[in-house]
Amino acid sequence: MRWIALVAACDTPTDTAPKPAPTTTKSTVSRLSVDQATKRLGPIKRRMEPIAESECRARTSGANCDFRISVDQRRDVPANAYQSVDSNGRPQITFTAALISNVQNDHELAFVMGHEAAHHIVGHLNRQQADAAAGALIVGVLAGLAGANAATLDAAMDAGALVGSRAYSKNYELEADRLGTVITKKSGYDPVRGAQYFTRIPDPGNVFLGTHPPNNQRIQTVRQTSAKM
Repeated sequence: MRWIALVAACDTPTDTAPKPAPTTTKSTVSRLSVDQATKRLGPIKRRMEPIAESECRARTSGANCDFRISVDQRRDVPANAYQSVDSNGRPQITFTAALISNVQNDHELAFVMGHEAAHHIVGHLNRQQADAAAGALIVGVLAGLAGANAATLDAAMDAGALVGSRAYSKNYELEADRLGTVITKKSGYDPVRGAQYFTRIPDPGNVFLGTHPPNNQRIQTVRQTSAKM
């Protein structure tokens, strides 16, 4: 199973398990239980799921648009949300109870849901996998031409895959923010209020080969997209 997360991740999106990325998001509210988080998510899920699936069908050809939106059953995992696909290709949007505990209103939760749905609609998992494969191939060829042995070649290809997977990662996040804004607004929520969630999570800054763009850039992207609707 591959996954792509809302906030900065330590692992590449081609990992085989849907592990939410660690984050130092802080909250003064009590963390909800998994059951409480599921109940909190329910009304937004019922309102947004048909809109996300409609956008998916309108913007793709032959893609699986049957979203499964759920809460991670592991209670003590960090605040995050992530998009993945199961073994049958069905798109999954998973929230941790910590993230649902940390949102301040329905608009923030809705925006996160729209953002994760957008990752699937735009095909970011497959695109990042292709980026990683291309990076591994290019670096592998160069290492081979330089006379690298088998162990060095494997290490070089791993490094190339990591660089490749991150080459366009920031652009993909902004792309998901833009489409996520559309899905959120069409569902009747305010994406600009929703994007305020970024003001309360650690800012990754503009790090070279970082996985996520600066938070203020993401907020500005949401504002600009919403203003055009």
